[in-house]
Amino acid sequence: MPKPTPTSAGDYTAIFAARLDALKTEGRYRVFADIERLAGQFPRALYRPAPDAAPVDVTVWCSNDYLGQGQDASVMAAMQDIIARTGTGAGGTRNISGNSHELVELERDLAAWHEKEAALTFTSGFVANEAALSVLAKQLPDCIVFSDAANHASMIAGIRNSRAEYHVFRHNDVAHLRELLAAAPADRPKLVAFESVYSMDGDIAPIAAICDAAADFGALTYLDEVHAVGLYGPTGAGIAEREGLSHRLDVIQGTLGKAFGLMGGYIAGSNLLVDFVRSFAPGFIFTTALPPVIAAGARASLKSLIAATELRRRHQANAARLKELMAEAGLPVLASESHIVPLMVGNAEACREAAKRLLERHKIYVQPINFPTVPRGTERLRFTPTPYHDEALMQALVTALREVWRELFLPLAA
Repeated sequence: MPKPTPTSAGDYTAIFAARLDALKTEGRYRVFADIERLAGQFPRALYRPAPDAAPVDVTVWCSNDYLGQGQDASVMAAMQDIIARTGTGAGGTRNISGNSHELVELERDLAAWHEKEAALTFTSGFVANEAALSVLAKQLPDCIVFSDAANHASMIAGIRNSRAEYHVFRHNDVAHLRELLAAAPADRPKLVAFESVYSMDGDIAPIAAICDAAADFGALTYLDEVHAVGLYGPTGAGIAEREGLSHRLDVIQGTLGKAFGLMGGYIAGSNLLVDFVRSFAPGFIFTTALPPVIAAGARASLKSLIAATELRRRHQANAARLKELMAEAGLPVLASESHIVPLMVGNAEACREAAKRLLERHKIYVQPINFPTVPRGTERLRFTPTPYHDEALMQALVTALREVWRELFLPLAA
């Protein structure tokens, strides 16, 4: 089909409509549920099926607020207090308005947590990855980036936007990474970018082996820990802390938008590296800073997370229990070594319909995961049980899933 050449506003409108219609035909058009979280009642929420419809009680099964910190009393109190003292906004970029004191203290706390000299916050984890990776790969002369095949879109965006040469190594395949590093000129700067917990399959990177490969070829290491911070390690600082490897990573990137229960992202590293990113990254320089209210909430959340050993234990236990129940029911749950519970569907339209029926008939909210988030043919429902999803909720979920699977003639586990 020839591409239309826009010559008027009407032609542009036709292009927009055609592209959206194609998404709908493929079953990949994204529909966002109108969800109202209820403080103190997580994972319960209110769902409005239409703008003027009465709200319906639902159970949320797909939140990245992994430990329910978004409803933590100490976090809410800290945010209310700082609003009363400083107001709501940041006032602009840090270049214009300076550093809010709460943000200075938050960055010190984050650096110490990750055993690094310094940290730098951004407005989201996506922005942190895009800004840091793009500036490092661009500003290091003739840099070559080596990126895991399953890296998040934010990492890919940063690498591509740097316009540096890059090579993709097979997912978690250290032998392939070594082959690519060995083939690169020894005198060129190198950067290896990977994640700890991969959020769609729930697998975990061989961090030590990747660090060994990077060290052997003189490469910097960049680890995205967004799905691990708060959840793993003695103080919750991530998989690197759990495995005693924080000191071997040049950059640890994290988020305040998942286990912290807030929003924002950050990197942690040496004073010089962090200052380098701060001084050259447009995604930091020209973006309004996180407001004091977010920084204060993040500091309170971090304090809570460091002490949350029992919460982390319950979180892992519930994830393991849900996988067990799904497997016993014959549902095609993907084995994972983390808290992520992927239930495979394999078809975009069926995935969307399954999620719709769970919400409308069973008051269970889970979003379908389709291409391009995952490869075509691996569409899934991704469940993230928290410490607050008890046995009764898990049993009800599995019963509902079995019913939906039968109704849609979806394949069960082999």
